[in-house]
Amino acid sequence: MEIYEELQRRGLIAQVTDEEEIRELINTGGARFYIGFDPTADSLHVGHFMALCLMKRLQMAGNKPIVLIGGGTGMVGDPSGRTDMRTMMTPETIQHNCDCFRQQMERFIEFGEDKAIMVNNADWLMNLKYVELLREVGAYFSVNNMLRAECYKQRMERGLSFLEFNYMIMQSYDFLYLHEHYGCNMQFGGNDQWSNMLGGTDLIRKKTGDDAYAMTITLLLNSEGKKMGKTAKGAVWLDPNKTSPFEFYQYWRNVDDSDVMKCLRMLTFIPLEEIEKMEKWEDNRINEKKEILAYELTSLVHGAEEAKKAQDAAHALFSGGGDDSNMPTTALTAADLTDGAINIIDLLIACKLSASKSEARRLITQGGISVNEEKIDAIEKSFSAEELTSGLKIRKGKKVYHKALLQ
Repeated sequence: MEIYEELQRRGLIAQVTDEEEIRELINTGGARFYIGFDPTADSLHVGHFMALCLMKRLQMAGNKPIVLIGGGTGMVGDPSGRTDMRTMMTPETIQHNCDCFRQQMERFIEFGEDKAIMVNNADWLMNLKYVELLREVGAYFSVNNMLRAECYKQRMERGLSFLEFNYMIMQSYDFLYLHEHYGCNMQFGGNDQWSNMLGGTDLIRKKTGDDAYAMTITLLLNSEGKKMGKTAKGAVWLDPNKTSPFEFYQYWRNVDDSDVMKCLRMLTFIPLEEIEKMEKWEDNRINEKKEILAYELTSLVHGAEEAKKAQDAAHALFSGGGDDSNMPTTALTAADLTDGAINIIDLLIACKLSASKSEARRLITQGGISVNEEKIDAIEKSFSAEELTSGLKIRKGKKVYHKALLQ
């Protein structure tokens, strides 16, 4: 099966500008394509996961990826999918985040001579002269068309800053620059990027007369209500220091039943023939499918050894076993205690199982917290240094486990 057809069968392609030309380029390994990542945090998260998997698939088929880190566009912030303006970051923070991204991406993408390259748009955007940009690029954009773009329309009622209004022009210039300097002929992104991507494609065609193409992927973790990629503790990160392999495994193990097959098709590298066989399994095998999904994706991000540890830990916990060696753990110190003990509310916050004291109180009063398998029903409950030294196994709801230890 050709790679374009595989992407279609996996449900990855949402819309394209010139399907036959794109099909030919991708299937013959002729795509020199880019995907952009704005460094809004110091770790990639599962919202980036599908884009990384797509780049890996296309590279395996002979196409050349260009990873674009938005060190320049990150100074502005993409308004797409936003109801408010992004927090502005310092140049130092942006550079730190860019460095973190590269380290994580190297697990997915093969960089090197005649392989994938990574570029930072700060290298060209930060040197632009404003009047020059207006004359050379701005003249090709219609304000009327820009205001009809979905990424701007959803912000007009609340207020769209002029800073953000420039984002489409900056992203379009990225494509033009990559086309002229690196031979980039194609860009990929999520559905919410379509307007910005068309801007870049049109700019190249109008300014240079060259062919340029755009294709959006169905971002399961973005365009479907962002229901995935979040847990009760916040975003699901690819950095193991932010989201442990066990938590990452558990996240995928607990996806909605209706999303399991979709995730297996879109995110794993299991052959489609095997996935199609799994689709015919009886309904009572849904947990088996979820375990396969969780293991495959944890292995892809954290390696097979960590995936096996996470799976074994999950089996032990949920079968009533006592092996909690791979459970996410918070190490407390004497400074966290008051008179040699810690209140349950403070404990939940220290373990990042609750974002606030009011949330912690609500969890406790609703019966959502157990410690060492004993349900906690009083917000006054405290635990001594001796108990913490032995270790406390905290369960939030039915599926979130955490361990607290006193160092």
